[in-house]
Amino acid sequence: MSAISSLTHAISVDPFSGEQIGAYPFDTDAALEAALQRAKAGYGQWRQVSLGQRSEYLLALASTLEAKAEAFAQMISREIGKPIAQARGEVAKCVGLCRWYAEHGPAMLAAEPTQVEKARIEYRPLGPILAVMPWNFPVWQVLRGAVPAILAGNTYVLKHAPNVMGSAYLLGELFKDAGLPEGVFEVLNVTPDGVTRAINDVRIAAVTLTGSVRAGMAIGAQAGAALKKCVLELGGSDPFIVLADADIDAAVQAAVIGRYQNTGQVCAAAKRLIIEESVVEEFTRKFVEATRKLKIGNPLEDDTYIGPMARYDLRDELDGQVQATLAEGATLLLGGNKVEGVGNFYAPTVFANVTPDMTAFKQELFGPVAAIITARDADHAVELANDSEFGLASTIYTADYALAERMTAALDTGGVFINGYCASDPRVAFGGVKKSGFGRELSHFGVREFTNAQTVWLDRN
Repeated sequence: MSAISSLTHAISVDPFSGEQIGAYPFDTDAALEAALQRAKAGYGQWRQVSLGQRSEYLLALASTLEAKAEAFAQMISREIGKPIAQARGEVAKCVGLCRWYAEHGPAMLAAEPTQVEKARIEYRPLGPILAVMPWNFPVWQVLRGAVPAILAGNTYVLKHAPNVMGSAYLLGELFKDAGLPEGVFEVLNVTPDGVTRAINDVRIAAVTLTGSVRAGMAIGAQAGAALKKCVLELGGSDPFIVLADADIDAAVQAAVIGRYQNTGQVCAAAKRLIIEESVVEEFTRKFVEATRKLKIGNPLEDDTYIGPMARYDLRDELDGQVQATLAEGATLLLGGNKVEGVGNFYAPTVFANVTPDMTAFKQELFGPVAAIITARDADHAVELANDSEFGLASTIYTADYALAERMTAALDTGGVFINGYCASDPRVAFGGVKKSGFGRELSHFGVREFTNAQTVWLDRN
């Protein structure tokens, strides 16, 4: 490891090889000032660009990203250990996002009539948006917020996670190569003190964060004190409910993908598997068998499904949660340990007989660990699902769609997926309730989230 200090540089370490692959000096005060000034000046010009022209820029962004897709995927895999097939999928999803908003976004921002004949609502931009983003989807998390905000006429100031600054700077180059004007997309590399200064700077109009509950509380408090709107997409411990009449094989397949994609490092993921007691034995057996078959290894190999965890400290934290759950009486069916040797690997882990008083039920486990919980019936499954401080997404597998709809109305989550695992898509809103945050990304909600819904009323006598 290099002697370069993490106090002065953002350091990127390949979690498979353990080698340092990047060290990026933190911005000076002068560099921060210059970036904020460019974002403000750029906003003054960008807001005057027509919606049609902004859409053309998004199409250029999509084409440029498509041409650079492999470079982005390789960077993602090297920085966080994401299996390369999944990294390529992330980039392709971003290309689709840009094209979808280019086609459909302008209609979402069109003037909206009201019941008053001469009154309408116009969606105006707010200004430079500060985005504090996480490492687990280093391209998708950024673009799913940036693209609609920029289409609406805002400019975007990205403060990315320190371990993915290589991806952050690639994104900065992407916007330049696609021809977007200076200041529309700026990249900061700052410490938490720099984030605080940016939030309190008059040039920043609003703030968005995707990250932990702790980070959300800190950023939300600072934005509130500065009287600036914020959107928070935080943690999750999503329930994945399987009822007795479900297609068990389909539910198992979805649960494995929903739990172990991105090595389990996903906020909206199937973390608490709540299974009706008459089928819990069958589901558990098949789930363990399927999990055991997942290939663990070099993330740059096409058939790898489980890569190393992104950071060594996060693996230690996860192992502490696993050992605590074991001590609390859960039954370990698979894994439960760090993998010795090269790479920051944690064995895919499955717990059974998890109860609401256990760590694996109460806390978010951000890694390849699944907790199987037994429910007496559908009502008990909903009760268990809601017994959480989180409320991001939930899944229900059942053949009874009427019952699923009734359960949906009782679930305290931002999204409910019936006979399908959780996913984000530009066509539908994404976000949570309770300690999973507030505000929405994607769909028309996302494109309007950072706008001023301005009432324009003619001839009011």
